[in-house]
Amino acid sequence: MKLLTDAIKKALPELYTTEEIPCEDKEIIVRFFNPLGSQTWEIVEGTEDPVSSDWLLFGKCDLGFGSPEWGYVSLSELQSLDVGLGMGIERDILVGPSELHPEWKASPSSEEEVREFAEDMEA
Repeated sequence: MKLLTDAIKKALPELYTTEEIPCEDKEIIVRFFNPLGSQTWEIVEGTEDPVSSDWLLFGKCDLGFGSPEWGYVSLSELQSLDVGLGMGIERDILVGPSELHPEWKASPSSEEEVREFAEDMEA
């Protein structure tokens, strides 16, 4: 599964643009999780580094030690994590604005919708 689709990238506020909003009121744009553990990353901001093309993301990070903290994580770091059994970090399709998750679309009814769906799902 692609962790950051083009739609999610466009929806992410730039880093530091929501500083005036209290953390508990920030909108979670995307949530990542360890499918074999308790780690989660609820992302509220992100910016692509023009040099490395990597994304720096900001959000509430819970590494499974009992107290989540607000902090930064890079997309490449999340993509590189091997959680066991050949699995990696996944994107939670039940969290964030629904239009950002094409997996929730009803069965595609046209050839164009099938093509769009397949493009969104590419890893």
